Amino acid sequence: MSLTTPTTPRPRRRRDLSWLIDNERALGPLLVAPVVLLLAGLVAYPFAVAIGYALSDRTLADPGVFVGLDNFVDLFDNQIYRQTLRNTFIFTAGSVTMRLVFGVGLALLLNENFRFRRFIRSAVLLPWIVPTVLGTMAWLWMFNPNFSVLNWILVHSGLMKEGLEWLTDPNLALFSVTLVNAWRGTPFMAITVLAGLQSIPHDLYDASAIDGAGKVQRFRYVTLPLVMPVLLTALVLSIIWTFSDFGIVYGLTKGGPMNATHVLATLSYQQGLASGNIGEGAAISLTMLPVLLVLIIWQLRRIRRSTVI
Repeated sequence: MSLTTPTTPRPRRRRDLSWLIDNERALGPLLVAPVVLLLAGLVAYPFAVAIGYALSDRTLADPGVFVGLDNFVDLFDNQIYRQTLRNTFIFTAGSVTMRLVFGVGLALLLNENFRFRRFIRSAVLLPWIVPTVLGTMAWLWMFNPNFSVLNWILVHSGLMKEGLEWLTDPNLALFSVTLVNAWRGTPFMAITVLAGLQSIPHDLYDASAIDGAGKVQRFRYVTLPLVMPVLLTALVLSIIWTFSDFGIVYGLTKGGPMNATHVLATLSYQQGLASGNIGEGAAISLTMLPVLLVLIIWQLRRIRRSTVI
């Protein structure tokens, strides 16, 4: 009978701390890689293709040749493009202004205590939740000159003798599509500002009320400064979305009548796909880039400054 000496387990090697640090550094890019690939495939590649199209005279039937900046030069000699550019700025300014006024007012109302507050807060989101096509169809019915609800209210209330040609009158069509865009975007502004209002401590209101501040003074010196970062973010996002809007304008008027409601997105679609001039359509769409790029850079720098502070 042989006796065997028991074997003692070998001590585990302690991992080097530098190895862990190196792996943690490699883990970050590894986790970010799927997002980078997704953005490269869905944003960077289409953007590069659009630039290539804009620098050529490509059509649906002809791959075209390189023409440099000729498409951009020709655009500014085009009266329809100049009118479209003016329409886009008027459309964006009008819609965002209405969103700001009605959105902030609605947020202040929803921030008060009243019955069925939660239900009304949920109902306010309906214009934002409803698909653009369904909302546009509802407004098409309301703007219809034969059985328009808006015209019925105006006539039977005695404000007007006959209804308005909301979408067929060039003087009213741009206002009509601006109104619909503001209606759709106001809930986003209201809910965003409401979230900012909910984060303001009530102690500040109590202290200002003790000091004799009224409702207007409390809004000016307490509410507005504290909700301003959220308000600016919502404002920048609204400008970007409105400036590049396509669905509402195309669904209501398709850019008519007489190009009175054409914005850059609808004109780009008409020239690039409907008419087949892909190079010109891509050039029109890229003219939105400078404005959007300035807004995005400004917003990112503002967020970075607020994060550092």
